[in-house]
Amino acid sequence: MVLARVDILGVPATPCTMDEAVDRVAFCIQTGRRSFMTFSGVHGVMEAQRHPEVLRAHRAADLVACDGAPLVWGSRWAGVKISGRITGRDFVVACCARAEAEGWNSFLYGGKPGVAERLGEALQDRFPAVKIVGTYTPPFRAMTPREDEQIVDAINASHADLVWVGLSTPQQELWMAGHRDRLHPAVLFGVGAAFDYLTGELSPAPEWMQRMGLEWLFRMILEPRRLAPRYLRNNLAFIRAIAHNRPRLLPGATSFPRGS
Repeated sequence: MVLARVDILGVPATPCTMDEAVDRVAFCIQTGRRSFMTFSGVHGVMEAQRHPEVLRAHRAADLVACDGAPLVWGSRWAGVKISGRITGRDFVVACCARAEAEGWNSFLYGGKPGVAERLGEALQDRFPAVKIVGTYTPPFRAMTPREDEQIVDAINASHADLVWVGLSTPQQELWMAGHRDRLHPAVLFGVGAAFDYLTGELSPAPEWMQRMGLEWLFRMILEPRRLAPRYLRNNLAFIRAIAHNRPRLLPGATSFPRGS
């Protein structure tokens, strides 16, 4: 199976279906591949423009799924057929359904205090056979080297196949890029606010707003003080940048055996 990649302002987005993304996870697990995947939108792309280390993290990812509608539109502009977004919250559900069938272990890292534990309970209610082998909520400050070493040891001791990272962008991308090679073979996922959506801390936008690419507006209305400056700054900057740098199909598409 071949997955195209599209250069969107330097970020290698992978326009794919949900099934293709989950199959990619299966391939990584079966081959013992240390990898990480992220679900990106305009915020992630624009953070990559401002910070070289964030751009490097996106480029090191095994898959950058098109979570934001503008990445879907950019992929279509480059000539790739893509039906729609893959949100982090939808991917958690789809991948956990496969994890239940395959027996994959999951570790939940991130969220506000108590959210990772509630997410584990919610997933086990929905998928009774899913295996949650650990949770951890990092402090809202830089972790000490000792604390960081302890959480790496805890994740490795859990024998997790999947490590779900519910931090904000770009913190989650930087964490995954910095920890991938320190963890035993596993697939790491930066799913951002999925922890909050799947535990009911946040409500998704109405479907019509999601279809029109207006979920950012819905979230901004709910949290104007925190999100309005981010969205207004990023959306305008993205439009200006992409008008001068058209998305393009990258050579060397990602490939792996069909049915993995």
